[in-house]
Amino acid sequence: MFVKELRLINYRNYEALLLDVNPKLNIFVGENAQGKTNVIEAIFLCAIGKSFRTNKDLELINMSKRQSYTKVKVNKAIGDVSIEVRIDTEQKKSIRLNEMSIGKIGELLGNLNIVLFSPEDLKIVKEGPSERRRFIDIDISQIYPRYYYTLNQYNRILKQRNKLLKDSRGKAIDLDIWDQQLVEAGANIIFYRKKFIKRMGILAKLVHRKLTDEKENLEIQYLSGINIKDGDELVNIKEKLMLKLKSSLSNELRRGLTLVGPHRDDIAFKINQLDVKNFGSQGQQRTTVLSLKLAELELIKSEIGEYPVLLLDDVMSELDIKRQSYILTNLKNIQTFITTTMIDHLPLQHIKEKQIFYVSNGEISISD
Repeated sequence: MFVKELRLINYRNYEALLLDVNPKLNIFVGENAQGKTNVIEAIFLCAIGKSFRTNKDLELINMSKRQSYTKVKVNKAIGDVSIEVRIDTEQKKSIRLNEMSIGKIGELLGNLNIVLFSPEDLKIVKEGPSERRRFIDIDISQIYPRYYYTLNQYNRILKQRNKLLKDSRGKAIDLDIWDQQLVEAGANIIFYRKKFIKRMGILAKLVHRKLTDEKENLEIQYLSGINIKDGDELVNIKEKLMLKLKSSLSNELRRGLTLVGPHRDDIAFKINQLDVKNFGSQGQQRTTVLSLKLAELELIKSEIGEYPVLLLDDVMSELDIKRQSYILTNLKNIQTFITTTMIDHLPLQHIKEKQIFYVSNGEISISD
């Protein structure tokens, strides 16, 4: 799949933009704060339904304007798809798919599959478990929209269960109904995540070995509070989660919150058996994330039958020439968007299918 056209109206610092893009490589060059990342953010918005830079939709509207409009046209194996997102200061965000309004984000997911790699993605390795859970939740939701609905359902049940625990003030309460609902949704989330991480781990290990000249072995492990095994089926996960909930009830009553479930789980990254978060160098942490992102491309391709769109936001300058060459050479069949402040350092000599855009203060010009 690839993006054919991008249209922006009053989106951040763009008053009006209509851009035909290359089906292979697109490079946006400019100084900081000129609008390069806004282009990538707009594509992400049309794929996921929200920004990767802010949780406040109103920040996407051009200053002094009331409304922003974003549209992408996507070429897919099954046919062209159009996605429109309208954000209004006075109305709820609206999304249209092939000119038909949709009411739920779950209906949007999977129509434009993307993989994003930005400097912020180092948080996946360096920071807390919530960053790692967010990473896999976005990925799985793109491949399996049902997972997105299950995740939302789980979060609603969890919120209500936590309220009951908090309101009980340490007194015994009957949570059987809530426990059953929490286990049903939670076990499915763990099952999907475990399956996803196992496949991701195999692909990321292969990529990482290539990037490090076979010197480093990357392992990825899903860490669950219920001690699940590789061979556990969904029914086993449900049983273990229910037992753990029952055994944790007294502690939960005392603390007023749910202490067991996928909302507490984590992912471990190890290079040559050492934890990357605590013992990895900055370069190893960056290469780990790059391996993850490249593995994502292959995993999504294996599930949906075509490669997603790759968005590289201001990360090429952080990579050495070998890793830059690996990306540009091995991803030549994948539509890629790159933002950068300088283009001279990129090894583009042998890349024929590309388009270079120069960005300045919300205006884009195209090189010859």
